Amino acid sequence: MSKGKKQAKYWLSLTGIAVQMGVIIYLGARLGQWLDMKYLNDKNTYTIILTLFAVAISMYLVIQQTKKLNS
Repeated sequence: MSKGKKQAKYWLSLTGIAVQMGVIIYLGARLGQWLDMKYLNDKNTYTIILTLFAVAISMYLVIQQTKKLNS
């Protein structure tokens, strides 16, 4: 594979990782908001917990995927 194609594939992979991270965090926050509305929680506890959990999951996935890219 030529250097240009390999570099393009690398940047495309990084872009995909960023999109995946954003989607996971967005869905975690939306689920938290839905649960807060469903159970009438004024302190947004579900939103905070699920958003932080989604950030942790997405960071784990980013680390795993960048390990694969660098190997």
